[in-house]
Amino acid sequence: MKAFGYFQPELTTHQIMETRRLGRTDLQTSVLSIGGLYTSSLAGGVAESKRIMQRAMDLGVNALDTAPAYADSEATVGEAIAGIDAPLIVTTKLGGRPQPFDPQDINGLRHSVDESLRLLGRDHIDVLMVHEPDRPQQYPWWSSYEPLEGPALDLMDELKAAGKIRYTGLAGTTVAELTSLVKSNRFDVVLTAFNYNVLFREAADSLIPAAVENDMGIVLGSAYGQGFLTRRADNEVLAKPIWLAEARQQQLLAYYELLDQAAMPAFELCLRFVLSNPSISTIPIGCKTADHLDTSVKAAAKGPLPPDILDRLDEIASMVPFRPWEEPMILPFGKSYFGPGIANMGAAVQVGKLKPEEN
Repeated sequence: MKAFGYFQPELTTHQIMETRRLGRTDLQTSVLSIGGLYTSSLAGGVAESKRIMQRAMDLGVNALDTAPAYADSEATVGEAIAGIDAPLIVTTKLGGRPQPFDPQDINGLRHSVDESLRLLGRDHIDVLMVHEPDRPQQYPWWSSYEPLEGPALDLMDELKAAGKIRYTGLAGTTVAELTSLVKSNRFDVVLTAFNYNVLFREAADSLIPAAVENDMGIVLGSAYGQGFLTRRADNEVLAKPIWLAEARQQQLLAYYELLDQAAMPAFELCLRFVLSNPSISTIPIGCKTADHLDTSVKAAAKGPLPPDILDRLDEIASMVPFRPWEEPMILPFGKSYFGPGIANMGAAVQVGKLKPEEN
């Protein structure tokens, strides 16, 4: 069994947080940022969110990401950051408000931004992203793809001119579709989730290179795979539930073996893997408590992973280069899941209704 070099220095909770350039913006973002889903009533509410944000300021974490779709996160964040004078990069999104939501309704989108500003207690938003811009069957944001056009873009131009937003972005979970939008060069920042971590590398082939080519800031969501990468399921993987592909089973067993050999907490391995890529600007961390933030900052302060561990992770990731069709986005270990349900017939019907392309 190969032994991996791993040194854990003594660290205090007061670290100087590394910052990175957020693409072509003039913003320098901390490599860790606050993910807004749990700065809401889904976790500790306003009281704990205030502790998290104050601790973030103490530790040099200078950015947060929220959205109308994240429960009451915008309102909670607004209360939590009230009175904080330190510079803070605030990102929120278009999408999910008002209901019923219509991405082609520019007046509704405009109202949503005004509501975000009110809830956040800000006179401007640093980065306004289009939420799920890459799922046209769900949210038809765009009236044209070449050139890229739609009410969201018109509104963003208007809001920039009015000083209500500084920069624009995309926040999605696909690869091919999101890469196409990145290549339009109409946005300053891209947030991608579920497509780049210790095991999933789909974004590395096209999305990340396209963002780098267009000098876009890259925000990396779901570094922990929504928890399945940090919560071991050795017995379940060995038993191989019916939905688990054999290649994924072998990959997970190899991953668990690496964790044992490296003697490193899984969350730290996942975090430092992403930080090892200099193209990634920041990683939003879903902190439920201020102590969770402390732990993440200590891990990030150790910097990139050693080359031998990175090489082994590359080998393990290559065991399943693309995800099996029947595999859920978040692997359902510990859940009563037996395989996919009905195929996406709604999308299939819509495709069937499409008119043939004219030559």
